[in-house]
Amino acid sequence: MKYEDFIDLNYKPEKDDLICEFLIDAKNLKKAAGAVASESSIGTWTEVKTEKSYVRRLAAKVFEIDKNLVKIVYPLELFEFGNMSQILSSVAGNVFGMKEIRNLRLIDIKFPKKIVKSFKGPKFGIRGIRKVLKIKKRPLIGTIIKPKIGLKVKDHAKVAYEAWIGGCNLVKDDENLSSMKFNQFEKRLKETLKMKEKAERETGERKGYIINVSAECKEMIRRAKLVENFGNEYIMVDLITVGTSSLQSLRNEDLDLIVHAHRAGHAIFTRNKKHGISMKVIAKIARIIGVDQLHIGTIVGKMFEGRKEVLENVKVLKEDLFGLKKVMPVSSGGLNPLHIPFLVKFFGNDVIIQMGGGIHGHPLGTISGAKAARQALEATLQKISLKEYAKSHKELEIAIKTWK
Repeated sequence: MKYEDFIDLNYKPEKDDLICEFLIDAKNLKKAAGAVASESSIGTWTEVKTEKSYVRRLAAKVFEIDKNLVKIVYPLELFEFGNMSQILSSVAGNVFGMKEIRNLRLIDIKFPKKIVKSFKGPKFGIRGIRKVLKIKKRPLIGTIIKPKIGLKVKDHAKVAYEAWIGGCNLVKDDENLSSMKFNQFEKRLKETLKMKEKAERETGERKGYIINVSAECKEMIRRAKLVENFGNEYIMVDLITVGTSSLQSLRNEDLDLIVHAHRAGHAIFTRNKKHGISMKVIAKIARIIGVDQLHIGTIVGKMFEGRKEVLENVKVLKEDLFGLKKVMPVSSGGLNPLHIPFLVKFFGNDVIIQMGGGIHGHPLGTISGAKAARQALEATLQKISLKEYAKSHKELEIAIKTWK
């Protein structure tokens, strides 16, 4: 079959079809669109003698071309259910390197019900997270241990404790921290959980420790089981670098753990607006496989995404998807307490506002930084300006002077 044979602008998609939306930059758009459909389904660059007539019904079809926006439909039989790596190898594989295409951007994937239901999806989701932490409605305040890497176990646990007693609900490992000589996984887990229990006793609040289990797949699962055995509620996974298959293997263990997904490395695929894969595609895939929390951008802060992109990311985490639980968005990256009014206005209550330097960089230290963050949230929820609230809350007052 020639590339042009993969174009059928009269085709009407059926409910069991998988649909991909691509942005294609090419000299000959029609030929390039056909090439993408061909290469991602049954075709190749030349006529082959091994082709059988029955194979043709499995061909992907370009069914819509609007300027350089192209929609391609894929028959369900092309995919192995419950195998995200195979699905992505098909629709987001060799096509990105084809000569006919200058740039190619996978904007969206519409997954049919039968594929979605072949994965577990989130175990806890937003409601489950709130139930574990006993926080019914408001946004959650989180932090990342800083410096992001280098602290010994005792100091790591001390920073976590100070963040918790200051008012943070969640404390997270940095994505770079796994198990190093200066901070080994099992020692860190035991020591930090001691501090977590101490903070819970002193504050009367449930606290969460999001420990990074990212590693080779078998080792990652071993670490996650260890976390569960110690009675912790949370783990973190670097979803891009461990890959969809490892993430799925972890989720299929069905552990009693909230899965926090960090997206370290996503910008390799998502940042170039003309080429790669959109973050909302990654977010949708993560939800289908089964994460409970996911980083989605900040708009403000140090990350590059704008309002439109972040809204799209949030939408795919919360919209109806054949009964899958909703995923909690995590806003993180260059944030401080002064950003909280905007973030609450933008995200609403279902969000984790996560600050690293914006808590540990407070001139009076971590406890005061966490207090300032919690005070900023209290003021926002009471519809009081931060400036006014700071008159009777010194930690917030100092934060305003520091980051205004």
